[in-house]
Amino acid sequence: MSTLLRVDASIRLDGSVSRALADSAEAAWKAEHPDGVVVRRDLGQHPLPATAWPTLAAAQLGQEPVESDRMPLAEAQAIADELTAEIVNADAVLLAVPMYNYGIAQNVKTWIDVLVIDKDLAFGSRPLVGKPAIFAIARGGGYGPGSPKHGWDHATPYLERIFGDVFGMNIRTAAAELTLAPVTPGMEELIDASKVSESEAHVEAENHGTVVARELIGGQAA
Repeated sequence: MSTLLRVDASIRLDGSVSRALADSAEAAWKAEHPDGVVVRRDLGQHPLPATAWPTLAAAQLGQEPVESDRMPLAEAQAIADELTAEIVNADAVLLAVPMYNYGIAQNVKTWIDVLVIDKDLAFGSRPLVGKPAIFAIARGGGYGPGSPKHGWDHATPYLERIFGDVFGMNIRTAAAELTLAPVTPGMEELIDASKVSESEAHVEAENHGTVVARELIGGQAA
């Protein structure tokens, strides 16, 4: 039996494109692996305490955190242990992240910072090397080559750097662009393109979920 860790980051429930893409990937994964377990962490609805990372970082340096960043070290360490156990014990990770202000939101950064502070994950035994990760990404505008804001997407490259290069995970990405076109004045002419992008991203998400599930089942059979 395999475990999928699904992490959602959107502050929206209704109308969230990243959540919808993750739903497609999860449904495809479960269709191939109905006995699999899905562990959920919703950073959008239940963000981690922003003081957790400063407390842990200060402790590693042998310092006391500044008063505004203070929380009991035992509490911060318990959070870190829980997050690390979740991702290490999962056979695959599904990360649903919208791009906010051209990057990732603070709720995602806090989660990543607490993970990276675990030296085994990033620089020691690196237990996540080779583990599959599916990114379900929503971008409100267009950021591809030739677009006016090409290069402004600072979310996807950062996620790829951390989960691909630092953690060594095997990344698959399904990304929908122009998701704000239907609700943003001045983007009306891009609505059709946004629908095409979202539709294609759902197909990619489903394919990724299917492939990851089959690989895990094949690995267990071997």
